[in-house]
Amino acid sequence: MRTPLIDRRDFLKAAGAGFIAAMAPSAWAGTLAADAVFATAFVKRDGSYGAAVLSEAGKVLHTIDLPDRGHDVTFDPVSKRSVVFARQPGTFAVVFDHTGRDAPRTIASIPGRHFFGHGVFSTDGALLYATENDFDNAAGVVGIYDARAQFSRIGEFPTYGMGSHELLLLGDGRTLAIANGGIETHPDFGRAELNMATMKPSYVLVDRVTGDLIEKHELPPKLHQLSIRHMDADQTGTVWFGCQYRGPGTDRPLLVGRAVRGKDLQLLDMPQDVLSGFRNYIGSVAANPAASTVAVSSPEGNSLAVIDVASGRIVTNSALVEVCGLAPDAAGFLATTGAGEIVGPGGTHRSEPDYVWDNHMLRIEQAA
Repeated sequence: MRTPLIDRRDFLKAAGAGFIAAMAPSAWAGTLAADAVFATAFVKRDGSYGAAVLSEAGKVLHTIDLPDRGHDVTFDPVSKRSVVFARQPGTFAVVFDHTGRDAPRTIASIPGRHFFGHGVFSTDGALLYATENDFDNAAGVVGIYDARAQFSRIGEFPTYGMGSHELLLLGDGRTLAIANGGIETHPDFGRAELNMATMKPSYVLVDRVTGDLIEKHELPPKLHQLSIRHMDADQTGTVWFGCQYRGPGTDRPLLVGRAVRGKDLQLLDMPQDVLSGFRNYIGSVAANPAASTVAVSSPEGNSLAVIDVASGRIVTNSALVEVCGLAPDAAGFLATTGAGEIVGPGGTHRSEPDYVWDNHMLRIEQAA
């Protein structure tokens, strides 16, 4: 029996009023006064779902209700609106305005598609791109939404792979980098992974205007179960990616790599103690251009490592229970955990025990 997807009208009825009430202008006074804020999804201990805006000190400035679990957030500095995407195989995304000018808006995936939890705006804020699953055809697509026409869906193009996950808009404003995890899923089977023996993860570059494939890079056949999932770009334009291994648990493949346009993918060699500590799972990747570093987290291994982008060496390796969310902050990183912890540069620490922070965190520059 086909698993029913959430009905758009039911979602709007259930979530819309709560979002509008939550967006009272007074609630945003502290947010707008900050130099930067951070947005992340969460699950509360009472089982409710939402997204939160955090200060640099880790204080919860504001929360928004969600009908189910969220995943990642993207921000448009032109309109100053953010979008929080449902976790796979969710069928909703919610647009909210940090200034409180506009009521939130729900984006529902079209029949035959669900969101993979990630998206990005074009540089002019006119279009929103989201990775989606064409699940009946076992193919990844990028859905295109017109942000100036109530986020109506105006088209799609292929990701040239399966199980597409995070995507980035590169510095030229036209090229999308897309991580194809290579894993087949279908909502009839929940989050079950259906093709472990035949996985083909890939990293692709796609022209967002034409939808044409620019480059496609696959890992060596012996690493076909190394799912490429999350990415960020450093100050040189190099894309750093993190992987999740679906092969035998006793294997210890390299999990972090670099992608440079026109070159083969390069997996980063790491000390065995650091690599083993990840337990074959990288949950988030974040670059700090000001510090020339990249951080990777593993909630499975309770581990957070910071890498120097020039040399590729490990700068620090820290133990932090259920750490996953990462975002650049000053010369370091802000990190969130499934235990409700918010840890900043220099060991600053705040605990919000009612919150289970989700996998990703976004830094929003108010000055932008």
